[in-house]
Amino acid sequence: MEKYTYSAKRSDNKENWCVIDAKDQVLGRLASQIAYRIRGKHNPLFTPHVDTGDWVIVVNADKVRLTGNKMGQKTYYRHSGYIGGIKSQTAKEMLEKKPEDVLKKAVRGMLPKNRLGRKLGKKLFVYAGDQHPHAAQKPQVVDL
Repeated sequence: MEKYTYSAKRSDNKENWCVIDAKDQVLGRLASQIAYRIRGKHNPLFTPHVDTGDWVIVVNADKVRLTGNKMGQKTYYRHSGYIGGIKSQTAKEMLEKKPEDVLKKAVRGMLPKNRLGRKLGKKLFVYAGDQHPHAAQKPQVVDL
């Protein structure tokens, strides 16, 4: 009896598309489930250095919840690259202006920080409303 570990190849992955509804979901818990699916950890062929994940479409991102006082206390920072160029926004301001970015930042923070992580980050599509333009991919609805 031979014992070996199978290492998946990129061609072994049957890329599925799935739709996740973010309505009334807690931000961090939802983001960890999305990152899990994008990374491919739900797949029996999971291999850490290969993209074995699914494409994920998230709708109703503007209806995501934050627990406790995070709506007013959680701060998102960005820097222009110039001296004194740091800017900040609270989660409430961010949800009002760009609700998609709140979920994208949460999910990308949970992906690997290397070229594979950057590639996996492009497999996430987030929309504020309940409509998306990916009907041609025949996505399956996933309940979390």
